Amino acid sequence: MARALEADRLAGRSKPCAAAEAGCRNRACENVTVLRGGVDETRGETVRRRLRTIPPLALGLLLATALLPLLIVVALATDLVRRIAWGVPPTALRLVVFMWVYLAAEVLGLLALGAVWVASAGGRWPERLREATWRIQQLWAGLLFGAVRRLFDLRLELTGDDAVAPGPVIVLIRHASIVDNLLPAIVVSRPHGIRLRYVLKRELLSDPCLDVAGMRLPNYFVRRGTGSAEELERIRELARGLGAEDGVLIYPEGTRFTLERREREIARLAERDAALADRAARLGNLLAPKPGGVGALLDGSPASDVLVVGHRGFEGLRLISDIWRGGLVRLTIKVRVTRVPRAQIPSDGAGRVDWLYGVWQELDDWIEQNAAVAP
Repeated sequence: MARALEADRLAGRSKPCAAAEAGCRNRACENVTVLRGGVDETRGETVRRRLRTIPPLALGLLLATALLPLLIVVALATDLVRRIAWGVPPTALRLVVFMWVYLAAEVLGLLALGAVWVASAGGRWPERLREATWRIQQLWAGLLFGAVRRLFDLRLELTGDDAVAPGPVIVLIRHASIVDNLLPAIVVSRPHGIRLRYVLKRELLSDPCLDVAGMRLPNYFVRRGTGSAEELERIRELARGLGAEDGVLIYPEGTRFTLERREREIARLAERDAALADRAARLGNLLAPKPGGVGALLDGSPASDVLVVGHRGFEGLRLISDIWRGGLVRLTIKVRVTRVPRAQIPSDGAGRVDWLYGVWQELDDWIEQNAAVAP
């Protein structure tokens, strides 16, 4: 297993990707550094990280499976007590079952990723490897989100589905919880076949499936908070070469919303730009958007329209403890997709900042309106 995982880096070898190599299509020929997620590490460092994350995951699945009957009994008793004493909807059993589903999805995903690596002759057919990896990614996301919907009895109300396709598109999405990171696959990729590239925080490499699949596909694992020219250039590279079936996604807020983070962001902006701080203070449900990454994507793909994906319902679900209190049970999640034609987006830096804050304010207003009528 370790040997197969170690060889994942070979899918993005250091030589340039030529269009004629292995029948490579345009989408597969981006900068090799971006294809490897922009993670500058040796083969040994990659293997050591995966040896720290994958064996505990497999052991966790074995233990959870062996103890599942006992865990179910304890969860049922816990739910009964909490329901009688505090009126909390049954949550413990839901979390136990989802824990098992998550562990199983991770292990099965890794086995599938290993199998397609073997089927691609150890990465010697990179296009075949990437195509199979993308399909596994969609199955993995669909399985996890489907489990959340069924276990917690969620309803998903989507408007603007007809605005998603075709590509190329740059997707801007809010970030409010530990669950909404599955929405892009459910709303954009799976139903419309849009192959999204992601700007992700580097900490997500601790998730083995995201690590292995994410470094095979065109993504960029960013070092948050650096704001360096090199980071922005990597993000710009990620957006290059998008076709009619492609898109690239970024979370403009950079992290999940909390009131504390909102106040810190407003204070930080006030030190250098009072006008932007005032605009950020008008956002009651969103953090101020960071224009650097969005601008880099716009520069990298000058023909792309922009999709703004807003959602309402996941607020207050930032941690597992929030879900433990019953906040996820029987929610109605409203999702809205709007498409902004590229001709409506300014080309200069100041104009883009003004446009982005305007888009974010309109999204904040929509969230507020839907919060007022939510059950």
